Amino acid sequence: MHDTADVIAETYALGAGPWTLTPVTRGALGQIWRLSGAGTSWAVKELLFGCDEEQVGREAALRRAAEDLGIASPRLMPDRQGAYVTRLGSGSGSGSHIKLYDWIDGTDADASDPGVLDWFGRTMALLHRAGAGGTQAPGDWYERCPRDAEWRELHGRVRRAGRPWADALGRFITGSAVELAEWVTPSGPGEELVTSHLDLRPQNVLVGPDGPVLLDWDNAGPARAERELARALFVWSGGNDGDTEAAVRVARAYRSAGGRAAVAGPRSFWMLFATELNYVRVQAECAIDPAVTAEQREFAGGQVVASLARVPDLAAVSRLCEALAE
Repeated sequence: MHDTADVIAETYALGAGPWTLTPVTRGALGQIWRLSGAGTSWAVKELLFGCDEEQVGREAALRRAAEDLGIASPRLMPDRQGAYVTRLGSGSGSGSHIKLYDWIDGTDADASDPGVLDWFGRTMALLHRAGAGGTQAPGDWYERCPRDAEWRELHGRVRRAGRPWADALGRFITGSAVELAEWVTPSGPGEELVTSHLDLRPQNVLVGPDGPVLLDWDNAGPARAERELARALFVWSGGNDGDTEAAVRVARAYRSAGGRAAVAGPRSFWMLFATELNYVRVQAECAIDPAVTAEQREFAGGQVVASLARVPDLAAVSRLCEALAE
């Protein structure tokens, strides 16, 4: 790892070492490493499943616009050539794409803290202002979900692979997946389009010395503001067993800060339903993919199990809508 650390430091002109690279945490899209040396630390994100350079460009542009409005986030650093994503050469022992960010020391955000909830509502409103005026349609990940035939084919492969969660996946496919899919249809004209973060969860917020900091902008792209708002309210209120008062507080802070979107009923949650269904699908596929590492398959299998345990419940969504309408 010392050789890789030195290559990264050279690529980003960070100065003489020695440099060390320490694993920190693994997410759905990448591995986070801490690069330390010369009295400083940096966060290195290794992209495990390739890189969409156009998306990285959207991330960089949205970060700049958000920073101008006062949203705190780790800087996305360019390399010596001015690129925001770099592919390590064979000399480093890796062909991975990486991105380099400021290292942030902080604690996990407490989604029950009124101050954090108010901050998040304001921040989401500012994000929608920073990314206002979008014209590009949202991606299928946010507006479509697998068809019945796709689920059946996937379930067959999972069963043949002997995964222990195959039966649970089958029950999900014939139950919740059918119920939620009925609400997922591509959006039409008339909804406000924004370029936004698209993964607004408490897990992507750290509370540093100067307050909360928004992390993990990898999904930045186009969305319907109403749908991102609805998804965020469900997640930040705690999901199926959540606190609707927390969601109401976030929504009020969002409106007070100039946020224009509003939840209009269960159909506002299309983005939530689509992303949850698609996440189960891609993780189940990864868990049986012989082309990825055993570690990646194990991680994906764990994600399937965790996702099936938190599938959005329509009754919980209805309760949330009622609370927001009061």
